[in-house]
Formats: sequence, structure tokens, C-alpha cells
Amino acid sequence: MARPKIGLALGSGAARGWAHIGVIEALVSADIEPDIVCGCSIGALVGAAYASNRLPDLKLYAEALTWSGAVKLLDLDLSGGGLVGGRFVIEQLRALGLSHRIEDCAKSFAAVATDLETGREIWLREGPIDEAVRASISIPGVFGPAYIDGRWLADGAVVNPVPVSVCRALGADIIIAVSPNTDNMAPVKAQPVQNKTRSPEFKQRIAEQAPGPLQAQISEIVSTLFPPPAAKPGYFDVLLNSINIMQDQITRARLAGEPPHIMLAPRLGEIEPMQFHRAREAVAEGRACMEQALPALRRYL
Repeated sequence: MARPKIGLALGSGAARGWAHIGVIEALVSADIEPDIVCGCSIGALVGAAYASNRLPDLKLYAEALTWSGAVKLLDLDLSGGGLVGGRFVIEQLRALGLSHRIEDCAKSFAAVATDLETGREIWLREGPIDEAVRASISIPGVFGPAYIDGRWLADGAVVNPVPVSVCRALGADIIIAVSPNTDNMAPVKAQPVQNKTRSPEFKQRIAEQAPGPLQAQISEIVSTLFPPPAAKPGYFDVLLNSINIMQDQITRARLAGEPPHIMLAPRLGEIEPMQFHRAREAVAEGRACMEQALPALRRYL
């Protein structure tokens, strides 16, 4: 009998998605080669590299990436429907050798995106692979949408964060799904709010205008009238945690109706979504998670 086709569904998760590299390495080390690779967001990036035989190059790049290097990929462009235009990301994809067409990949590959006009799930299975990845990673509010074939496309995680259904539709008999976001919510860090009327300097200037004997009393009154501002979460904390919550809920609903054979949820809660410089930790956790699941996978095979 022919060996069953293995599908790999790589989910969204921003920086936590580097764990996909470790998952694939553990599979290859165990002489298990997926036939079909479907990715969403960061999963589309790693999946594209694997399907194109460029995973070692991507791993070298990811593990050498510094915080400042990650920031340099963010070309500020407030006119394009997001904070980041994505031009530098495309340039880096091409530098990694991801500039060919999807049809020329060594493995069957699909990237998932979302049509902003209709809300439909879009499976990108042909055309330039760098453009497909760029569309799939277009996190709403961060990256501006990508324009492909007359459609404005955003992050596939809006509709299908872990594309098990895509793997099954492409003919996979056994599906391994990886969800870097499951139960991995990042702590919300409150940042002090800057308010000139509540700063210590402002209160001191008010108190100094009072006669000497009354300065201490006036200072106490001013402190009561102008208490320190409450700390609030920053922009990216609110945005990315909200998206993570949404993705987690959508993932649970989608997988309840169409579960994979092997479900991996690497423990990545300590890695914040934008900490792309922590690839080594994520890769190691992904590898360990897959190695623990190998006995169950072998039973299916």
C-alpha cells in the first residue's frame, strides 16, 4: 500500500511561529517528510521556506536576527491601511531565495489570506511566493493589506489561523497541526501615561507659588487634586493581544469541526508576539513538542 500523504498545517503566531522550524526539523530527523504544507501568517513564511528547500537559510536568518534588525524591516507607511508598508519584508523574502512561483515549489504549498471586501478565506496556490507570504502575514493594524489579482488581502488568521481544512482539501490523509498561540497569551504590560498636569514638576511649581508656610499644605492639596495617572497598556499590547484572543477563539471553533490527527501547541507564552529576535527559544520548543508527539504520529503512519 502507498504511504499516506502527510499534511502540515502551520498556524499564525507572529514571533512564536519560529517554533514551526523546530517542528519540521524534528519531523525530518525522524525520516518523516510532509507532502503538503499549508501556512497562515508566520506559518506561511516558514512553510514557504520548507516547500522551497530554503528552511536552513530561514533558520540561519531567524537565529541571527536582533531586535534592531527586526525593527529595520518595518517601513513606516501610514497611508497604506496599516503602520508598515511591507516593502522591506518583500526584499528580505527575495534575499532568502523566496522569489519563485508557488507552482515551482518542491512540495505542494498553500498560503491562507483573507479577502477584506468579502471576508472570504483565500488559498494562494499559484503566483509569486513572496507576494503570497506578504499577503498572509498582513496583520490588521500593523501591515497594510496586499493587493493580488484585484483583491485586497489581509492576514489569513482572521478566518483560518491553523489551516487544517486546507491540508485536507489538498489531499492530506494524515494532518499535523501546529498552533503557536494556543493558551499562550502574553501578559499585558501597562505603561505610565504622560500627563503634564500630573507630573511632579507641575505640582512642585504650583506649590512654590504659595507663601512659604503654606507650601507643604498646598503641595498636599495639589497631589489630591492631580493624582498620578493610571498606567495603561501600549498600542501593540492591546492590538496584538486582541488579535491573539480572536485567533485562539477562531482556532478552537475551526478545529472542533475539523480536528487534525496530531495537534501541537508549543509552550511559548514567555515569548511576546513581536520578539522575533528570540528564534532560538521558539525553535527549540517546537522541536521538543514534535519529538514528544512522534510516537502517536508513527501509530497513524
